[in-house]
Amino acid sequence: MTRQMEGMIGLIAAQTLLGTIGLCVLESGAAPVTVAFYRCAIGGLALALYCWYRGDLARLARLSPRILAMAVASGVLMAGNWVLFFEGIQRTGIAVATITFHIQPFLVVVLGAFVFRERLQAVTLLWIGLALIGLALATGLSGMELTADRSYLLGLAATLAAAFLYAGVTIIAKGLTGISAPQLATVQFATGTLMLAAFSPAGPLTLSADQWGWLAIIGLVHTGGVYVVLYKALPKLTTPVIAVLLFLYPASAVLVDALAYGHLISTLQLVGLGLIILSSLAVTLRWGIRRLTTAADAQLVPPTTR
Repeated sequence: MTRQMEGMIGLIAAQTLLGTIGLCVLESGAAPVTVAFYRCAIGGLALALYCWYRGDLARLARLSPRILAMAVASGVLMAGNWVLFFEGIQRTGIAVATITFHIQPFLVVVLGAFVFRERLQAVTLLWIGLALIGLALATGLSGMELTADRSYLLGLAATLAAAFLYAGVTIIAKGLTGISAPQLATVQFATGTLMLAAFSPAGPLTLSADQWGWLAIIGLVHTGGVYVVLYKALPKLTTPVIAVLLFLYPASAVLVDALAYGHLISTLQLVGLGLIILSSLAVTLRWGIRRLTTAADAQLVPPTTR
C-alpha cells in the first residue's frame, strides 16, 4: 500500500467517524457544557498518553512562555467552540449545524486578512459571497423558507459563533512554531478541562451508565482516536486531496441525521451545501489565483470539532 493510500484511508475513516459525533451528543442527553468538558477531559487524557508514548510530553516543559500562552489561548477558544457547536446541534439538528459550521474556512480567510495583513483578492471575495448564499440556502433561511423559531435561530447563531472561535484557533495555530500538533492539542484540552470545570458540568456520579458510554465514545473515539489518525494521515496527502476528503464529514453527518432521526434536508439545502463545498474548495485550492501543487502543510489543528 502506498503512503498516499494509507493517508487517504486514514482521513476517510476519520471524517466519516466525525459525522457521527452529533448522534453521540444528542443520545447522551447531556448539556453542551457537560459534553464539552468530558470531551476535553477524556480526549485530553488519551492524547497525553499518546504524547508520553511519543516522548513529547516531557518537552512541553521546555516551551517558551509565549508559545505556551498562545496554546492556552487557543484552548480557551477550542473549548468555547465545542460548547457552542453542541448547543447548535441540539437546537438545529446534526445536519444543519454541521453544514453551518463549514463556513469556518471563509472566516479564517477574513481573519487572516486582518491578523496577517493578507490581501483579499476579488475572486476570493466572490467565492466567499457564493458561500454565504449557500449558507442561506442550507439553513433554510432563504425566501419562503424563513419560518424558523427562536430556538432554531439561536442554534444557528451558536453554530456560527462556534465557527468563528474555531477560525481563531486556526489563526493562532498558523502563527505557532516549535510545538507539535499532539503537544498543542494536549495543552488545549487541559486548558478546556480547567476552564469548563468552572461552568458546573454534570459530576461523574450524576451521569448514568448510558451517558458515560456516549461521552466515552466522544472522548476516546471522536477526539483521541480521530486526532491520532489525522496526525498520521495528513502529512501523507497533498492539499487538493485533503480539501476534497474533508467534506466527507458533513456528508456523513447529513446521512446520520437522516438515518437516525429521519431529518431529510431539502433540495435547496442540498444546493446550499454544494455551494459551500464548491466555494471552500475554490478558496483552499486558490482557484483563479494560482495553482497550488505543494504538499499540504502539517495542520496543527485537525478538523475535529466539528
